[in-house]
Amino acid sequence: MTSFLFWNINRENIQQRIVNLTRRYKVDVLMLAECEIDIDILLSELNDGGRFDYHYSPRIGCKKIEVFTQFSSEFIQPVRESERLTIRHLKLPRLTDILLAITHLPSKLHLDEFDQAIECMKLSDSIREAEHDVGHARTVLVGDLNVNPFEDGMVSTEGLHGVMSRSIAQKKTRTVQKQEYPFFYNPMWGLLGDGTPGPSGTYYYSKSRHKEFFWNMFDQVLIRPDLLPLFNNKELEILESDGEVSFLSNTGLPDADIASDHLPVMFKLAL
Repeated sequence: MTSFLFWNINRENIQQRIVNLTRRYKVDVLMLAECEIDIDILLSELNDGGRFDYHYSPRIGCKKIEVFTQFSSEFIQPVRESERLTIRHLKLPRLTDILLAITHLPSKLHLDEFDQAIECMKLSDSIREAEHDVGHARTVLVGDLNVNPFEDGMVSTEGLHGVMSRSIAQKKTRTVQKQEYPFFYNPMWGLLGDGTPGPSGTYYYSKSRHKEFFWNMFDQVLIRPDLLPLFNNKELEILESDGEVSFLSNTGLPDADIASDHLPVMFKLAL
């Protein structure tokens, strides 16, 4: 199993929390958004004086995501990048190669729902272009999308077309007005709310307004149908502790004084 961890660390100097997570969950691919920790310092701490073998995977145009791996960066080359998106071709020896799309889309503080839907459409176009370039659609999308699974940009055909049902996603595409659109499977639906173990989302926000969700699922993992045989929902988690301290306050909300205002997301693929 290849393990992946994504975390928007909110520009916090929490390298010890990050290191603890990589140890506890044996993370192979570490993806960080809003990371302002010096790369050399973080890499040194991840490797703990040579006990581990993490490598920094350089970016060519993306300013919002940093990637570290337990293997050489030659096996995870960028194929397409923009300021908020990096799409990597992960080709590990003797394993199934995949596209790993990692993003941090603009916040609701700066864009309204319509604008965010347009950003999701642009993201969808970039992913399809990368899939065309490499000749397959074994793609996983992960990141801080700043939209919930039920919002227009996530569910619309021109957007990410993410569905909550694995059986629907396995149909691979849907035709609307004679145009065929590929599905993503969005397993984050299953972690939203109080019906599952762990936190009710990855980000909590409360303001005095008439419509408020409180818990949001901004940090997500979406899987193309061609990758579903390699993905088990039980291997997807919202993490609330690094094994030493809880990332939640006494009221059960993400505590930015301890770690970040976002909670990390962990998943595995049987590549």
